[in-house]
Amino acid sequence: MFDSVRLEHKLGKEEFKEIEAQLRNELLDAQREMQERGTHSIMILINGADGAGKGEVLNRLYEWLDPRYLETIGIDIRDKTNNDWPKEWYYWRGVPAKGRVAAVLGSWYHLMLRERALGHLNREGFLGSVAVAREHETMLGHEGVRVLKLWLHLNPDEAERRYRKARGKSGFGHPLVQEWADVPAAHNKKRLHEAAKEVAQLVSPDAVPWVVVPAADARYRDVAVGRALLALMRATFAAAEPKAPAEATPGAGVLSPVATRPLPRPSIVGAIDLTKTVDPKDYKHRLREDQRRIFELTSSEAFRKRGLVCVFEGNDAAGKGGCIRRLRQALDPRDFRVHAVAAPSDEELARPYLWRFWRNIPRRGRTAVFDRSWYGRVLVERVEGFASVADWTRAYGEINAFERQLTRNGYIVLKFWLAISPEEQLRRFEERADTPYKQFKITDEDWRNREKWDLYEEAVTDMVDRTSTPLAPWTLVPAVDKRYARVTVLNTVADRLELALS
Repeated sequence: MFDSVRLEHKLGKEEFKEIEAQLRNELLDAQREMQERGTHSIMILINGADGAGKGEVLNRLYEWLDPRYLETIGIDIRDKTNNDWPKEWYYWRGVPAKGRVAAVLGSWYHLMLRERALGHLNREGFLGSVAVAREHETMLGHEGVRVLKLWLHLNPDEAERRYRKARGKSGFGHPLVQEWADVPAAHNKKRLHEAAKEVAQLVSPDAVPWVVVPAADARYRDVAVGRALLALMRATFAAAEPKAPAEATPGAGVLSPVATRPLPRPSIVGAIDLTKTVDPKDYKHRLREDQRRIFELTSSEAFRKRGLVCVFEGNDAAGKGGCIRRLRQALDPRDFRVHAVAAPSDEELARPYLWRFWRNIPRRGRTAVFDRSWYGRVLVERVEGFASVADWTRAYGEINAFERQLTRNGYIVLKFWLAISPEEQLRRFEERADTPYKQFKITDEDWRNREKWDLYEEAVTDMVDRTSTPLAPWTLVPAVDKRYARVTVLNTVADRLELALS
């Protein structure tokens, strides 16, 4: 791959004009079809040495495509203000809606290549970073986001020569995209080239392949990029076409009733001791003590480099709102936000399901509380059939990866499931229906969900089994006694903060 690009790749001016006219028409037709279909979006990762023409390629894309459906995501890793959020937050924030194309400068490969070139990342760490990137790209692919990974190749010496020439020329017509200024020495630039070669050659059957583009000749480079984009668009359309069903063989795949009968399975939430209570005389003292601890810990110097994410899930009417209000009382209102999660909007449906949660991750030193969360994919979307079996099955791994990225970036993730019995839920429903100022809390959907209690219990068991990890464990909270639930939640938050900040 990197051997062939060393050969001369040139395109004459007249030949370029002839190819360009047809390529532009085909790109516009494909872009229009993608926008009309509204099922996929594309992220183009434009990578390469400074001097390889990254900015010129971007400008060419804006010339050849309809700019109304093209956007740029530019991340400057050197900008210290970009450390307020996890680095993944910046990429998730810019994920394009379906039907659109986004060009990315400073992609998620930038940091790992930089660290590898500077010798700060050994091969084991480098391979781990590549694996995380692939995991992210696979998830995007499942959610309808196609990734085109470009490496604009120039010989390191030639790239350095062009870089110096561009920097020294006054009135430079196309500002140079300078991404590797902190990899200054010539030998480090060569190590960057070798790291890029290494990452492009690390292929696997499910990986998004790299497209290595010879960049010495601008005309050849631009046509190669345009053709790579066109090929991806057409492959996306072809993959979306319905396939004819295979010829069925009589009796094939038919299992007997004995083989298909489900085995009895214990319920995790069914095993929670719902009889637990707290002495009303101790309740206020315990609550205030833990609120004091939480306030002091989240106001500390140590917390400024961390972040807190609290997730509240549970049976309808289990008391999530009451627990959240007691947590609010322990936090500086300038430094936290509660996100009440409802059905996704059209804007959110046009992007991967984790997009709307990533964009609400707090900056470091602050807290986000999610009243319902990303676990809707494996709960309500699973039970109600809003997500296919394939979608909610793969979501467990995607959610674990999401939370792993948060914890790796210094965030403390706490997850609470508040449990009550069907009988207690019915009592609370009836109380809400009979109390005017509580009637907004009860809906027809709440009553319908009661009929699927067993299905939700099975979904919760799978959720806890598959997503309770050492870094982000579930806390199962008996919530028939509301006081007990509140002190359990606040005590857990205070203890986890204390442990993380010690």
